[in-house]
Amino acid sequence: MFFGKKICVGVCGGIAAYKTAFLVRELKKSADVRVVMTEAATRFVSPLTFASLSGHKVAVSLFGERYESATAHIDWARWPDLIVVCPATANTIGKVAHGLADNMLTTIILASTAPVLFCPAMNAEMYKNAAYQDNEKVLVERGHHIVRPAHGELACGEVGIGRLAEADEILAEINFVLHRTGQLRGKRVLVTAGPTHEAIDPVRYLTNRSSGKMGYAVAEQAAVRGADVTLISGPAHLAQPPRTRLRRVVSAREMYDAVQELMPDSDILIMAAAVADFRPAVSASQKIKKDRAGLCLELVENDDILQSVAQHKGDKLIIGFALETEDEMARAIEKLHRKRCDLVVVNNPLRAGAGFEVDTNIVTIIKRDGTQKELPIMSKTEVAQAILDEIQTLL
Repeated sequence: MFFGKKICVGVCGGIAAYKTAFLVRELKKSADVRVVMTEAATRFVSPLTFASLSGHKVAVSLFGERYESATAHIDWARWPDLIVVCPATANTIGKVAHGLADNMLTTIILASTAPVLFCPAMNAEMYKNAAYQDNEKVLVERGHHIVRPAHGELACGEVGIGRLAEADEILAEINFVLHRTGQLRGKRVLVTAGPTHEAIDPVRYLTNRSSGKMGYAVAEQAAVRGADVTLISGPAHLAQPPRTRLRRVVSAREMYDAVQELMPDSDILIMAAAVADFRPAVSASQKIKKDRAGLCLELVENDDILQSVAQHKGDKLIIGFALETEDEMARAIEKLHRKRCDLVVVNNPLRAGAGFEVDTNIVTIIKRDGTQKELPIMSKTEVAQAILDEIQTLL
């Protein structure tokens, strides 16, 4: 997600500093990461920990012979694409809001032109204090970014707001700050994701192996590009992508109804959901007992969402997904034209690294003009970015 990016992580003196070690480890998987700590932070986590995780020396003091330059703070300020302060204490946020620079971290922030993302963590009463709230407001007005703390159990034993946001939420915000563009600003994008559940009885259902990860990645990246995004999701155990609206559905019929309702106000439909083709003709009102011999389950076909939407397509863009285990190209092209899609994304789940329940995918993007773009194995975030690139060429 952050390949080629340079991220400076500032660690302040709070008990949540230990969680930053996990954040640095995740960032290091694709980004170049350096860590700067306040003196207070070193009381909670050793600089050696962050040096080991980042692969770089950790900056703490403004002075000393350990730096290669006499103006090391300027070198560090010019280096990153993004500064992430995690955890951000009330003290450091107050200093930055008032332009103070009395340690290595605050000096770097004051001297840098890179965007800064603050991840506050503190006691609930400290967070709600009017002085702190005024300082945070000043940072936002100056264009800095804030990941709001969560409500939960705090280190002091109290329960309230002030708990450091989870790593996934911080990573999502980092992704937004680093990659945000206005390329899809003004466009209303409707994305479907996940499986559907077709009830057999109150206990059992028919479904498929879709995790929803591909559709959620598309929704998140469309929002990063400035689109107004609504995500219609079947049952999926995934967090709602930031800056999106989420409509949860269960069955194929519910997804069909949601798309029909929302499509008239949308410019682009990206149909990434793995919608069940069939449902039981009758859903039993009571649990079917296993001692019932010779059970035969009659299936009927679900309404085809793409086929239905295409009848009133107009100037809207429709993007379909085709999952095939044989003759995938021929079948995807046939689907592209039969369902009047503008492009189809095809993959074969039998290929290693593609398909359901994994974080990567291998796809080919096919346009109506016959052009094909075969992509190597990529993260689903990268695949989502590639799909949106192709959509932008159509626009």
